[in-house]
Amino acid sequence: MMDFLHTYGLMFLVGSWPNGPIGGFAGTLILATLGLAGAFPMAMLIGIARTRKRGLVCRAATVWVYTFRSIPLIMIVFWAYFLLPLLTGAEVPPFSTALAAIIVYESAFLAEIIRAGIESVPAGQVEASRAVGLGYFQTLWSVQLPQALSNMIPSLLNQFVSAIKATSIVYIIGVQEAAFSAQQINSIELTGALRTYMVLAMFYFLLCVFLSKLARMLETHLQNKRLGLAI
Repeated sequence: MMDFLHTYGLMFLVGSWPNGPIGGFAGTLILATLGLAGAFPMAMLIGIARTRKRGLVCRAATVWVYTFRSIPLIMIVFWAYFLLPLLTGAEVPPFSTALAAIIVYESAFLAEIIRAGIESVPAGQVEASRAVGLGYFQTLWSVQLPQALSNMIPSLLNQFVSAIKATSIVYIIGVQEAAFSAQQINSIELTGALRTYMVLAMFYFLLCVFLSKLARMLETHLQNKRLGLAI
């Protein structure tokens, strides 16, 4: 096993880089980070719309959330793979295709995190801000969102963990990330597929455990901070 890691460890981490595109777990992290970053502004608008409880915008946001939370990521990846070239009239690189699919997919999950974060702000604070003359958007921007974003940090980290695991599916369209690197290594080795995918699972496990523990630490810190303020 140590000889295997010595031979292919770097390939698991960065793929064929610097002799080719960056891949491996570096590619996975880049894809997951860009996916969440790209989904967040869209999710913010959808999540805010979901808090209105009524109206056409709220209904459209609800349809978006329930639709894309109910469809497997692989289906969205295939839709993006075949639909984007038709819409743009040009060939779309696999990485861009995967990124577009992940942004759409993650926006539905992030929107619910944002909605829950906004609704977690005590109603009394909202009523107090309205009483002093703040409008809806002023209250949202000055009172609700600052507290909601602080409360959302652990959930956002947990969603980042989910995004990292979800990116493993995009190797089917040729995106160079961790699962793609494992497939390349398996093709080189020809035998020992179990060992290759056990190492891949180990890398995923260690990375996701680290991020999950970080999320729990942040959640505990925020809880202690809130208790301190309450006292």
